[in-house]
Amino acid sequence: MDARSFDLPRYLAVLPLFQEMTPPELQRLAQGCRLRRLSRGDDIFRVGEVCDEFHVTVVGQVKLFGLSPSGQEKVIELIGPGNSFAEALMFTDKPYFINAQALTDTLLLSVGKSAVLGEIERDSRFALRMLAGISRRLHGLVHDVQAYALHSGMQRVIGYLLRDLPEEADDEIELPGSGSGGCAPLCRGDTRKPPRELRVSLPVSKATIASRLSLTPEYFSRVLHELESAGLICIDKRDIRIPDPARLASHPLQ
Repeated sequence: MDARSFDLPRYLAVLPLFQEMTPPELQRLAQGCRLRRLSRGDDIFRVGEVCDEFHVTVVGQVKLFGLSPSGQEKVIELIGPGNSFAEALMFTDKPYFINAQALTDTLLLSVGKSAVLGEIERDSRFALRMLAGISRRLHGLVHDVQAYALHSGMQRVIGYLLRDLPEEADDEIELPGSGSGGCAPLCRGDTRKPPRELRVSLPVSKATIASRLSLTPEYFSRVLHELESAGLICIDKRDIRIPDPARLASHPLQ
């Protein structure tokens, strides 16, 4: 993608935070944005740097991570295309307390704080949309903490593999850790149709995903091979085919 010919207002219009903005508002907001091309391994920000903007991954993958005093890395979140990060921190007037790095060649959109505050002053509904986005992020982080504390490693891996199920499947498949820990089989005469096979492409290395799930790389790989041996998934390098998502969701969790 050529960043020079990138249509910023048009792209902003498809992001959930900005979907209700008018063309003049989008044009005004775009003036407070910047695009950056990042190579794999490039830093986006480091702990202690000033946070005066939030970011959107347009193309590529970004990881948010922390470092222990001994230098051990813990991946906190993986940010794929169309997803934003650092919105809440931008409003605190405090420096970054985590690090962000491009995992692949990445096109990054950064939205300046002054531009955001200007739109909030013009329209309070914009602030409500920002709050809704931040609340969704907080809900996701709370869910992650709950998973780390209450769910087994197997549950976390299965939940990750099934994270992209279409919304219409929610009532047909109960994801691991969501209650009974399984999926009730469809009854005879039940007209609901379970989702067709699901294909998952691991966006980054297995070691990075394992860190995101608070697992060791060895354990993550072992669980994948156990699921493959059970006929629940088929692995081809970073591509994983799930022939029957309902069967995977109801796998006896360890």
